[in-house]
Amino acid sequence: MTHAADQGSNQNQHNHAHAFAHLHARRREGLVLVDRRGMLKAGLAGMAGLSLPGLLQTRAAAARAAGSSPAPKSVILLWMAGGPSHIDTWDPKPERPPENRGPFSVTSTRLPGVRICEHLPRQAAMLDKFTLIRSVDARHSNHEPNKVFQTGHLDAAPRVSPKGELYPAIGSIVGRYRGSNHPAMPAYAAFMKSRSHLAFAGYLGKRYDPFIADQATDLPIYTNVGVDTGQTTGARLFDMAEGLTPLRLRSRTSLLAQLDQLRSDLDLDGSMQALDYYSQQAVEMVVGQRARDALDIRREPEQTRQRYGNHLWCQQALLARRMVEAGVAFVTLDLSYHTASGTWDTHGDNIPPYGGIKNGLGPLLPLFDHLITTLVSDLEERGLLDQTLVIAMGEFGRTPQIGTQGSTDGRNHWPVVMSMCLAGGGLRHGQVIGATERDGGQIASRPVTPGDLAATIYRYLDVPLETAYLDDRGRPIPIVQNDGQPIAELF
Repeated sequence: MTHAADQGSNQNQHNHAHAFAHLHARRREGLVLVDRRGMLKAGLAGMAGLSLPGLLQTRAAAARAAGSSPAPKSVILLWMAGGPSHIDTWDPKPERPPENRGPFSVTSTRLPGVRICEHLPRQAAMLDKFTLIRSVDARHSNHEPNKVFQTGHLDAAPRVSPKGELYPAIGSIVGRYRGSNHPAMPAYAAFMKSRSHLAFAGYLGKRYDPFIADQATDLPIYTNVGVDTGQTTGARLFDMAEGLTPLRLRSRTSLLAQLDQLRSDLDLDGSMQALDYYSQQAVEMVVGQRARDALDIRREPEQTRQRYGNHLWCQQALLARRMVEAGVAFVTLDLSYHTASGTWDTHGDNIPPYGGIKNGLGPLLPLFDHLITTLVSDLEERGLLDQTLVIAMGEFGRTPQIGTQGSTDGRNHWPVVMSMCLAGGGLRHGQVIGATERDGGQIASRPVTPGDLAATIYRYLDVPLETAYLDDRGRPIPIVQNDGQPIAELF
């Protein structure tokens, strides 16, 4: 692992094509209609696309096949980029020697006999609303880029697999085969610190890449060691080019419809009429207020904003709640300050903000404890928890022994096992699934694989588990890999 990689640079966030690239805004189309049609296409492309006509068509087709629209279910993934230590969070070993158990004590929880890290007291007090999985098999997972658990595919490891980048994110699968909960919102959205922390659409095409929400809302800017700079991102994504107003864009849509009518008599199966309809929806999505309002944190009552707090990650969590409330199906939060391997990568070296367990992980846990419990409580109070599945995890666990890289208490990568937690979604909670050996180094019972996690999410979101997509050679790839099965204890 190279901590220096990608330091201080956010330019990787902007290298991927936006969601409206398929409109080919600069491509000429005929001799007469080129300027008018190109103008509209350029206008849509400039919005960076919350969705697109193809997505709307797919969602409508899925609804027709099912006989109804999908239930308004959502997922919020709290991605702890870098790999949090399972032993120092949800699977402590307090009876073990210090070189194994680490520097933290434990606290009792709402579940009899279950203890977690002392720095997670709020989660401990409401652990009956959570499920801890202590036996997650992460042996194929790597990071920078982080792909396996965000895709459910064991080969989605670009460091060792030449096509690792091409396996689509679970969020992209959801976007392709289920769609959003409201036509004016994207299906898959993310707050992203680094492109290497996030899975994209790959084989499904860029139209199913996540909508990157960072530049669509006004958020504080932190340095890569977690210092608030006092600056904010601004909310420039929804700003239209000078002179291009919502009224003018709608007028251009009307003009396009009239021009396309000239060749509509050639359309014998209704596809042109459908395209017009879904294109109109796409325009309304861009110029409408729903997405803009969802990403405007100032519209939230001051009391709620204070409840979440001013920290960047907590504001993103509040916005994630607003986004699922508005109709987004899958939201990922990249919980990292650093653009390289991730803030939770606590080897113990002297490169901030990694540190070891005490100095690196210690400051993160109270913040995370506040974030996840506030989010879950807020969702419950608003009647959204049963339809919103909250998942918190990273790429892998950390070594049972401390003191890696010459540190006093750092832990190295440990893909043999990791822990994760879930809440909400109307699933069964208040339980611990699986266990590790006495030192936390090996799975002792009930292994859970990336395929199992993917199958669980798809079952929850009503995406058929037998669904498959095509790779670059036209071969079908199942969305559930390696005999993955939904985690039965949750249903």
